[in-house]
Amino acid sequence: MQVAVDSSVLVALLDPRDHWRDRSLALERALLDAAVTPIYFDCVAAEAVSAAVRRLHEKGRGAEVPKLLHTPNERVPPKRLTWILPDVPDVYRGALALMRASRGELNFNDALIALACRKRTIPTIASFDADFDTIEWLTRLESPEDVSRAMMHGRSPPTLDWGGICAYVY
Repeated sequence: MQVAVDSSVLVALLDPRDHWRDRSLALERALLDAAVTPIYFDCVAAEAVSAAVRRLHEKGRGAEVPKLLHTPNERVPPKRLTWILPDVPDVYRGALALMRASRGELNFNDALIALACRKRTIPTIASFDADFDTIEWLTRLESPEDVSRAMMHGRSPPTLDWGGICAYVY
């Protein structure tokens, strides 16, 4: 089973003093113990690095930025990234349609992630962002218990019934 990893989890894995660090480590451990394949999208890595650096500056921890910027290459080397940003011209209208369908709960990046999961039949996302709960084809995992439930019940890949969104995608 594959699980996309969202920036809300990855930021905490990059910054040892992040508020969500313990929850992220526990979730990561549960995914690894379940032999799940974590999928890291390029837009998630970019967003996570940007958010982590911004938070360091906001908290007066700017001196820690150089060390933090070494962490992404160690945790998720570029060869492990799944490159979806080149798809943006093809999915742009679909991402906007998904944002519209969620009444603005999803931002563009989250809509892009959801569509990338859909295209790649990735049924689950590790995230603390409840906005993903609006996506019918994704199951959000935010705790080790969620991982256990997903493994027990199995999660079939999303169907290709896109509803009103399909007219805008690919």
